[in-house]
Amino acid sequence: MKVAAIIPAYNEETTIGQVIDTVKRVDLVDEVIVVSDGSTDSTTDVALRRGVIVVDLENNIGKGGAMMKGLEKTDHSIILFLDADLIGLNEKHIYNLLSPVINDGVAMTIGVFESGRVATNLAQKLVPCLSGQRALRREILEDISHLNVSRFGVEVALTKYAEEKGIKVQEVILPYLTHLMKEEKLGLVKGFVARMKMYWEIAKYVRKG
Repeated sequence: MKVAAIIPAYNEETTIGQVIDTVKRVDLVDEVIVVSDGSTDSTTDVALRRGVIVVDLENNIGKGGAMMKGLEKTDHSIILFLDADLIGLNEKHIYNLLSPVINDGVAMTIGVFESGRVATNLAQKLVPCLSGQRALRREILEDISHLNVSRFGVEVALTKYAEEKGIKVQEVILPYLTHLMKEEKLGLVKGFVARMKMYWEIAKYVRKG
């Protein structure tokens, strides 16, 4: 079973290089696909310089759509999703996400931050279903309709599908891993607005589901 890592990214020039470099060092991963979701910074250039597959979208279509655009570029049977703004990612994190799916009959793993930063740790402890760090079997993605328009609701959709179908899911602790918060990327006001928009998209998708 081959593994494709898909990294959706929107204006993540400061962190995506390190994320790609770490993934490329893991021999379980056969190919790396970055989907630049309408980025206006140098995200695309940073990814291209690292020799990975890059899907450069002209317009921002949202996280769910970007993830599915990445899926279209591979026929591999196991998909690893990672956020592009991770800080502290190492090879063991990736191995621990992939190993249960490859070796133990688990259909999906969900990564949960621990011992990183209080804010990100707490958020994932309370709602691990929102974690963007996952490994899963391709057929799960192909069996869920409307993922391409789910935007930030994509993780909720994946978790709900697994619950409804009784699919075996395993949470994986990712120690010392965190990510840049929106307020750090955009400033307090713009970051807060972006966060509220994200929560609204998630809530809208939950209601729709």
